[in-house]
Amino acid sequence: MIFEKIHTVPTSDELVGKAFRRASRAMSGKQITGRESAMKANESMVLTAGNILSDNLANIVRRFPSFDELPGFYYEIADILVGVDKLRQSLSSTDWASKKIHELSREFVMNIRKSDSSMKTRKEAFGRMASIMSSIDSDLRFLNDARNQLRKLPDVREEPTIVVAGYPNVGKSSFMALITGARPEVASYPFTTKGVSIGHFERNNDRYQVMDTPGLLDRPMSDRNDVELQAITALKHLESVVLFILDASETCGYVIDDQKRLLDEVRENFELPILVVANKADLPQFQEPDIVDLVISTETKQGVDAVVDQLIEMLAKEKESSPSVTPC
Repeated sequence: MIFEKIHTVPTSDELVGKAFRRASRAMSGKQITGRESAMKANESMVLTAGNILSDNLANIVRRFPSFDELPGFYYEIADILVGVDKLRQSLSSTDWASKKIHELSREFVMNIRKSDSSMKTRKEAFGRMASIMSSIDSDLRFLNDARNQLRKLPDVREEPTIVVAGYPNVGKSSFMALITGARPEVASYPFTTKGVSIGHFERNNDRYQVMDTPGLLDRPMSDRNDVELQAITALKHLESVVLFILDASETCGYVIDDQKRLLDEVRENFELPILVVANKADLPQFQEPDIVDLVISTETKQGVDAVVDQLIEMLAKEKESSPSVTPC
């Protein structure tokens, strides 16, 4: 997944402690017999500490993805979760500190060579490094919190995607299990306590992704907070179509009129092709609504292949007509 390579971000105190300990150990056991050897010892300590701090900070920045190149879905979700502008600012401060400490350590090596007391100059260098690290401590703490949040995001791939919508118990999970051939993977998702179900299937050597987001597309928009609404809009960045499943038997606990209203709201909030399917055709209570495109039964598998064929055709047309969306 795109954020998995981000390691835990240490605090400034942790990095300073590590750097200064390593610098001290580098000189342990070595005999300092005169001014020249003392100068070289303190030069070595400054360079060791500076390199450790500079390299660790550079690695923190490097492990975060470039937000200019991030897929639109992840860009918007990251912006909702932690704020992309704040991330950029903290990464920029960390990068500045890395370069500044690298520059500073070289300057102090030169100062040590001209100093009457190399130890005093080395301590001054350590103080300056510690001060720079202290100035970015809040940035490092923010980056670690952001890392912990972003690593929870599901592995949503840049593949043609079918987003499944509809009230609970209409047959969404059964449909996904039928076409993916296995129980879909349930991954954590920061905007719903139930997680997002993700499955995959192949047709003619092409791979397709199927997503169900319980808690997002299974209740009226008026029941949602602003963050949930933003999370729904993030789905628009995927190369996707929406499969809206109605339970035309009403055994799910929701009458057809309520299901139609939810469908209308999904239409209003998505600029994506929508295929409307009526499920549970095998039940005696089933009455086909006039708004559906196809009829299925996930119990008997009636019509399921036809639905998949239609969705693949819609995805192909969507790919031809829609340029990819990238963040500004």
